[in-house]
Parts: sequence; C-alpha cells; structure tokens
Amino acid sequence: MCLAIPGQIVALEPGVDLARVDVVGVTRTINVALLGPDAVGPGDWVLIHVGFAMAKIDEAEARQTLAALQAMGQIWDDEMDALRTVPEPGG
Repeated sequence: MCLAIPGQIVALEPGVDLARVDVVGVTRTINVALLGPDAVGPGDWVLIHVGFAMAKIDEAEARQTLAALQAMGQIWDDEMDALRTVPEPGG
C-alpha cells in the first residue's frame, strides 16, 4: 500500500524543483514541481507521495495526519521502513 506522508521542507535545492524534507527524522529529496514555482520554502509542510510533493499543508494538519498514520501500526511501520531503505535518486 502506498501512503501520502507529511514532511517538512528543510532546504530547497537552487535551480531545480527539488527539496530536502524531514519525515519523522528521515531526510529525503523530493520533487516540488507540481506545486509551482515559489510555492514552498524551508519550514513548510507538504504531503508527499512517491517522491513528489502533492500539496502544501499546515503544521496542524501534518501532525494530525502523522498521528493517524502512526496509529495504523504495521502499515505505517512498513512505509517508514521503505522510506529508510529506498536509495536516493542518483545515489
């Protein structure tokens, strides 16, 4: 099962539509092109699915979503294990 997971943008990579995000302590690179130019910045929360930021969300919604996902138990654990083990693009 694939889930959309909230992550907080740590940094934008200059000149490309990529951002570093923190998802519960796991840092990954994602594509932010679907949100449009200048739509997000460091500190913003986004909903991530298959490496793409799908929507900008506020912190309250992000925390509620994370709590609901963590309550799912094994599905959440499996998704986080996949996030930790899938290699970064180009890496």
